[in-house]
Amino acid sequence: MADRKEILEVAGHEVAISNPGKVFFPRTGHTKLDLVRYYLGVADGALRGVAGRPMVLKRFVNGAEGEAFFQKRAPESRPPWIDTVELRFPSGRSAVEVVPRDAATLVWAVNLGCIDLNPHPVRADDLEHPDELRVDLDPVPGVEWPQILRVALVARAVLADFGLAGWPKTSGSRGFHVYARIERRWDFGQVRRAAVALAREVERRAPDLATAKWWKEERHGVFVDYNQNAKDRTVASAYSVRPTPDARVSTPLNWDEVPDCRPEAFTIDTVPERYARLGDPWEGMDEAAGSLEPLLSLAGQDEAAGLPDAPWPPHYDKQAGEPPRVQPSKRRAAAPAGAGGPAGAGGPAGAGGPAGAGGPAARRGTPAGNQQPARKPATGNQQPARKPAADIQPTGRRRSTMPLIEVARAATKDEAMAGLNRWRERHAAVWPCLEPADVLVDSMRGRSSTWTRIRLNLRHVPEAERPPQEELEVDYDPWASGGGRPGD
Repeated sequence: MADRKEILEVAGHEVAISNPGKVFFPRTGHTKLDLVRYYLGVADGALRGVAGRPMVLKRFVNGAEGEAFFQKRAPESRPPWIDTVELRFPSGRSAVEVVPRDAATLVWAVNLGCIDLNPHPVRADDLEHPDELRVDLDPVPGVEWPQILRVALVARAVLADFGLAGWPKTSGSRGFHVYARIERRWDFGQVRRAAVALAREVERRAPDLATAKWWKEERHGVFVDYNQNAKDRTVASAYSVRPTPDARVSTPLNWDEVPDCRPEAFTIDTVPERYARLGDPWEGMDEAAGSLEPLLSLAGQDEAAGLPDAPWPPHYDKQAGEPPRVQPSKRRAAAPAGAGGPAGAGGPAGAGGPAGAGGPAARRGTPAGNQQPARKPATGNQQPARKPAADIQPTGRRRSTMPLIEVARAATKDEAMAGLNRWRERHAAVWPCLEPADVLVDSMRGRSSTWTRIRLNLRHVPEAERPPQEELEVDYDPWASGGGRPGD
């Protein structure tokens, strides 16, 4: 039987909490009401990150271990005190999104199943000019936490050298965030251009630690994800609880805490006490807005030196100056003999195209490599019999010089990983040759949900021992399943 509904008085509003005892974090036992109480305990800090900003609702209706779906459009049946604003997306579509103004809206969002808060980097009164530059540090598999922190310190130095104050926080997941408040004078394209310049400068200063390469096949160390500054991208905000087993929190820090911080120290249990004791390290952030002109000047220098625009996410229109939106290895392989010029003309190989973003081939259902496996019917958890390799038809694509194969496309990460485990069991002699960075697990975002793709880079496997592209272990079609194309 469902728990009784509980009514809370928050910021002058009555907010109903349905099923307050519903467990959201099975491994820690934290309930929906525990999550509500957490956000009330850090409300001022959480609102500093989301107040006045349109926010995507990322809903975990079955708790942190269930699948989330993204809801851009505010529910029609919402309290009259929930503020909204209409946004237009790169796809040409629009949506009326929620704009939090007070703690009551946070509690209302939690009741809908929102665990973390995902605002846009703009204010509702000016949707075209961001007031945040977001530096998202995303480690490749195998990178240890101390290396991520070293890159964060480099990012801080770059920001400072170009006139901006960096504000650090743990992501609550594997990475790290550094935000900078900026004056609302530049549009999304200009902010992203500044972010590209910053990412490249971080890579120049710490080439062994960090990368600005977009394609995963080219990455090493910590990726500085400049595309988080493109329009319609959202990032979990300060004081967001993340859907991790131990309910970690994306926690603002002082810079003197960064070198020795540990992400597991900041959880739904520990952060409210820390907040009450220390206050919010980001309290002065809004008064520290700076100019992008120095970074834009650096971008101009990079462009004058021959660096093209860096690749955009796949659902954005092709941009002027952007290199071919094709994997660098395939671009090199596809260059006809005797054509002249460097492989992948349009920029250095490092410019690349989008890693883990699906790309044109993935959106059409073509796996990595040069063969397309026959599509399996949807059968739930049942695994149909594997088809012989002779049934696999070529796609006509040239073979990539980077030996990538695709293993699974699945509605959930667990299903994809189960498929990877089956592949691993069949190729037990090959698996030890793979390094952590060779296993490419991509979370692909559709219109309202995510799906998971797994590819393997066989570069460390002796060529004679490399398995061919086989039928996918799991062959989920997100577009046939109503997932929608990204960016809508």
